[in-house]
Parts: sequence; structure tokens; C-alpha cells
Amino acid sequence: MKNYSKKLKKKLAEYRSYVVLGVIFVILSVVGYEYYHRYIYVFRDPNRIKDIIMSYGEYGVSVFLLIQVLQVVAFFIPGEIIQIAGGYIYGTLFGSILSIIGITAGSVIDYGIARVYGRPLIDKIVSKRHLKFFDKVLHLGSVNSIVFLLYLIPGIPKDILAYICGVSSISLKNFVLCSTFARLPGIIVSAYFGAKMYSGNKILLVSIAVVMILLFVVGVLKGEKIISKVVKRFQSENNKQV
Repeated sequence: MKNYSKKLKKKLAEYRSYVVLGVIFVILSVVGYEYYHRYIYVFRDPNRIKDIIMSYGEYGVSVFLLIQVLQVVAFFIPGEIIQIAGGYIYGTLFGSILSIIGITAGSVIDYGIARVYGRPLIDKIVSKRHLKFFDKVLHLGSVNSIVFLLYLIPGIPKDILAYICGVSSISLKNFVLCSTFARLPGIIVSAYFGAKMYSGNKILLVSIAVVMILLFVVGVLKGEKIISKVVKRFQSENNKQV
């Protein structure tokens, strides 16, 4: 009995991090099941997000940052609506800055979690389809360049990508630089759209929305081909110079 107890303690100590992770996932699953369908509508309406944030008064900025971090870590929450809400509440400039800070912080958390718990965690939380796509694309060329392109092209599931980058060869510093700078155009456009949402300029808003949707569709359908072509062209130019 004593030997069995010792073996059990040894196993628990050896797999302590996985036990802790398992407990966290159980808790998150229960909470998610209980509240997801009940409150997810909040994250689909900038007005509701604004009402929640403004209700916290002087702490509204902190709440908005926390929501941005949450939507990156819990990647099933639609991030674009929150970016639009940031522009709607705080204007294009400040809304963009807040979104960048929150999204970067959330991405670092994703990267860190994946770095600590490794591939077994990624296999559990990321679909096989996305894993296959990213495993293939990340080996097309320089990992820094590929990560930058993946974050730049609309339609790529970027919050899932943050977890996958945590088990790739890209360093934390390069990950933060590549992902943040590549995300800037999309964040600024979303914040601008939110800031002008009730300006009455319907032609401008419709034009932005159409362009964003078209870019999203192209990214989803042709993202891998675009990245492959860019990498091949870059490699051929380098070979010519050599």
C-alpha cells in the first residue's frame, strides 16, 4: 500500500502541470457551457459592449482591456466586434491603442500557455483542420515572415495561431513584433469603422464593410496560396542576389 502511495505521489508530481491544466479546463468547460449561449450575444453588439464598459465609469478602460485579452485567450469570442466597439466608444486613435494593448497581452498569454504545456495541449484545443493548415504553412519559409503574413492576411484564425506559435520555433520577441505590426491595419480599420458607425455616412461605411468582407473571403479561400507565392518570390529574389 505504501509503495502504491509513493508511486501515485510520484506520478502526480511528474504530471502536476497537466493535472492543473485539466482542472482549469474542466472549470472553463462548465462555466462556458453555463454562460456561453446565455451571454454570447453581448459580444455581437457594440452597443451592448459600450453599455457594459461605460457602467464601470473610470474603470471602463480597464474593463475594455480585460475583454480584449479574454477574446484572444477564449478564441471563440468574435474579436472584430470588440475592435469595432473600441472605436465606437473611444474613437479611432485611442480605441486602436487599447485594442492593440489588449490583443497583444492576450496573444502573449496564449503563446506562454502553449510554450509551457506544449503540443499535447494544442492537439486538444485546436481542430485537426487548423493544425494541418498551420503545420504546412509555417514550414514554407522563414517562420518570422510566415507568422507576419498569417497575421496580416484577413480570414486567418489569428487567436488560434497564437497558441500554435507557442510550440513553433519563433521566439516570443519576434512573435510579439510580427503579430502586432501585422495586426495594426485591421485593428485601425475596425476602430475607424466603429468611430464612424453612427456618423450618417452610409456610403463610406458600406464601402469599408464590403472591402473587409471581400478581404476576409479571399483570406479564407486563398490564404495559403497567397503566402506560398509571396515566400517563393522572396526566395527567388534572394537566390538571384546571391
